[in-house]
Amino acid sequence: MTEPGIDTPRAARGGPGRAVLRGARAMVWYMNSILGGEDYARYVEHLRRNHPDRPLPSEREYWRDRHDAAARNPGTRCC
Repeated sequence: MTEPGIDTPRAARGGPGRAVLRGARAMVWYMNSILGGEDYARYVEHLRRNHPDRPLPSEREYWRDRHDAAARNPGTRCC
């Protein structure tokens, strides 16, 4: 029988640094989800899949239109 960790690659062993990195990545993913960081990419994918004839807006145009729509319809906001 070998000692624990001898045959295990360092990345698979984990450790406190690895746990902190996983936690930081999870926090970035969570905040990105809340703030809509992936919304533009999802919208582009939707357009490509369902409306291939439509031109793709730039990310700047997407966010401008999205914020304009939110301003016109304040009932969809939480505050």
